[in-house]
Amino acid sequence: MIIFIQVIIWIAFAISVIGGALYIFLGDVKKASRIASVVGTAFVLFVLALMMSVSLGQVEAGERGVVLEWGAVTSETKGEGIYIVTPFAQRVHTMSVQTEAYEAAASAASKDLQDVQTVVTLNFSLDPGRVNDTYQELRDDYIIRIVRPGVQEAVKAVTARYNAEELITERPAVRDAIEEILAIRLDEHGMIIDTVNITDFQFSQTFTASIEAKVVADQKAKEAENKLKQIIVEAEQTEEKAIGVANALIAQAEGDKQAAITRAEGEAEAILEVAEAQAEANTKLNATITDILNEYNLVNGLGPNINWGILPTGSEFILGEEVLSKHDESTYTSYTTSGSLTP
Repeated sequence: MIIFIQVIIWIAFAISVIGGALYIFLGDVKKASRIASVVGTAFVLFVLALMMSVSLGQVEAGERGVVLEWGAVTSETKGEGIYIVTPFAQRVHTMSVQTEAYEAAASAASKDLQDVQTVVTLNFSLDPGRVNDTYQELRDDYIIRIVRPGVQEAVKAVTARYNAEELITERPAVRDAIEEILAIRLDEHGMIIDTVNITDFQFSQTFTASIEAKVVADQKAKEAENKLKQIIVEAEQTEEKAIGVANALIAQAEGDKQAAITRAEGEAEAILEVAEAQAEANTKLNATITDILNEYNLVNGLGPNINWGILPTGSEFILGEEVLSKHDESTYTSYTTSGSLTP
């Protein structure tokens, strides 16, 4: 837009000069008095065009304009769009406030003295409210004079805190530490950090080979550990199975025992019932046995050499000598009708 206005003014000035010249050379000589007015008009247009070209300007999107007065940095800044400054006395220097990406490789030594090559990508921008201070201090050389050495210093300082292996395992912490140092360093010079990314870690070939060997060893150790866990699980399963079988056998034995006890108790109860029935029968039978029958059974159970007999009541039993000589060792008893035995 500004360039377009300046071009229009310069075209108007050129047309005025050409028109005046043609009027002078092709017109009436008597009208030469008008030359002065044509020249004056052309001069005014020239001055206007010159002043417009040096006083009008435009700040593009993502930029800020630092106002310089007679070459000195002022506290005034111009935002995006068209601006007007004092001709010849002031001018505007534009600076980008968009996010810039800076990538650098930094060499450093770790805590265990391993050589480490680190590639860092820094995203940062100029503070829009402090671009005049940054320009006054660094002009446009802020990357060379601040960002580049700041990245190198931060990487070296943080790398020295960690062992080589920790730089890999604790990568987020390493990145945060580098970002913290750079944020303080760049803020002192009017710059804002967006993000810091560690894009690569490179170690010596010896250390890389040792890491690979350790990884392989760790994998084998994990495989052995997993195998051991599998063996333990299988052993536990076998033990649980054995316990289950033993419990089943114990339960079966307990069942057999209980069955035997129940069966014995049943048999005992049956015997007891039979004995009670027999006792009851004996009681009833005993009630029917008389004293005479008892004495009869008693005599009947005597030895075979004992002879006995039954005589009617009032009868006399006389044995002859011939009988007595044969049975001198025998005892004869008579049974009376009174129910008693007499010798």
